Amino acid sequence: MQSNPKAAGHAESTPHPGTVLATRQGSAYTSQSPLRTVIMGTIGSIMVLVGSLGVGWLASISPLRQNPLIIWMRYETGGVVLSILLLAVGSMILVREWLRLGQKLKAWGPGTGTWVLAAITAWSAPMLFTVPLFSRDVYSYIGQGRVMQSGLNPYEHGVSTIENFFQLGADQLWAESPPPYGPVFLWLEQLVVMITNSSPGASVLLFRAMCVVSVIACMWVIPRLARLHGVNPARALWLSVANPLFLTNFIAAAHNDAIMVALALFGIYAAAIQRNWKGGLIGATLVTLSIGIKPITLVFLPFIGLLWAGRGASWPRRFLIWFLTLAYSLALLGIMGLINGFGFGWVAAMTTPGSVFIWYAPIGLIGFLAMIVGDSLTSNGRVWMDVVHTMGTVLSALIVLALMFVGRDARIFRRLAWAFTALVLLAPMIQAWYVVWLIPLFAITGIRSDWQIDALFFLTAFFTVYAVADQLDVFPYLDLSLIAARVISAIVSLTFGVYLWFFDPSTRRLFRPRYRADKRTTIM
Repeated sequence: MQSNPKAAGHAESTPHPGTVLATRQGSAYTSQSPLRTVIMGTIGSIMVLVGSLGVGWLASISPLRQNPLIIWMRYETGGVVLSILLLAVGSMILVREWLRLGQKLKAWGPGTGTWVLAAITAWSAPMLFTVPLFSRDVYSYIGQGRVMQSGLNPYEHGVSTIENFFQLGADQLWAESPPPYGPVFLWLEQLVVMITNSSPGASVLLFRAMCVVSVIACMWVIPRLARLHGVNPARALWLSVANPLFLTNFIAAAHNDAIMVALALFGIYAAAIQRNWKGGLIGATLVTLSIGIKPITLVFLPFIGLLWAGRGASWPRRFLIWFLTLAYSLALLGIMGLINGFGFGWVAAMTTPGSVFIWYAPIGLIGFLAMIVGDSLTSNGRVWMDVVHTMGTVLSALIVLALMFVGRDARIFRRLAWAFTALVLLAPMIQAWYVVWLIPLFAITGIRSDWQIDALFFLTAFFTVYAVADQLDVFPYLDLSLIAARVISAIVSLTFGVYLWFFDPSTRRLFRPRYRADKRTTIM
């Protein structure tokens, strides 16, 4: 999967396959200036920042709770309602302006990369200072770091083992659950806690700083991976890093998935540009470090092996390289386990997220329906649900195996994307950041400007609406209940989404017959 010099050299001037061509001569790279879009997206991000002060996840002992403005926004009904409106509207403005940016840069010629970078920078800047949004996992990181700092095994002792864990913001739902993280991230958690002395505010900022570095790393590697596939790098960057789901989950929420994704992308890039033992070892090392953050990226290893084996490799060579890749990765992880004394405790912990389900995950919904039927027939519906979940896991494993063996060499990255998708789609629990794992892989291999971009827009809008309605920290003794707060947020954001889809004079064009006709002018 070596770079094509001709494709790489003309990536900025050649539209991405599936990108609508400019129809007017003399239109260098856009028919409209993206400046207004960048500014409006920044306003949306600022609204998210201000809204987070009232309904973002804030540790009980945070000194911010003593600020008069924060007190009004969190403990007065009017302030909470205002915060909800700012968060919901601001988040959906980001979705709209991300979409509008792609429309305005539709020719993807010279200079478009600068606008995408400007948008990412401007939209990210306010998120650096938000109270954690859309997830409170960052506070669990602090708790797990305290467990590590106390000399305990976090795979055997939950964050509830440490006193005052709840005061530091950790979710009680996972207080006694083992972390589904690898040894590398446990060390990072311990390092943060050691540096900050468990201060929740300083710890959040340090974890966020790690995520920002990871996002910057993604901004560097994604365009280069896109060039390897003859895909316009600016467009790939817009589809992935500029996407509101990417920015909110990796910066505002400070998810460790940012580190995981960056390491995995660098691993496959190293293996792709040097398809020999050197590139293979470097790639396997980086992917193993990614596994050490979250073990889900184990799925990258067989495709690293395919890149290492080289084009046209015989089956005996492929099996040998697969064995060497897996053995090398397990050896590194084994050494890490010896150093921290936890061995492969993360293997059992990988089942933690799978112990629950969510209604919009296909397997989760089918499993829930199976449980209802099972309870009506045998009074043991949970077993029926477990069978469905197991079938989903087995099916995803079979799909990964099939994609390892079937497919052209030039489509290794696309095969990896679909393998990763199978693991996500066939799991009983799908979180917004799971979708973010997949977006870069599809972006670098090409997302067409037809139903594919429609699907990405829908997923982005759907998970944004769900996040702003589901993840709210509302003081329980207000006149406004948590359920009412979620209903307000859902109605506002969903109404905005419907407006974008059907009524907005700009974005509705994506779903009109005229837009469908534009596909005739695309490069396939």
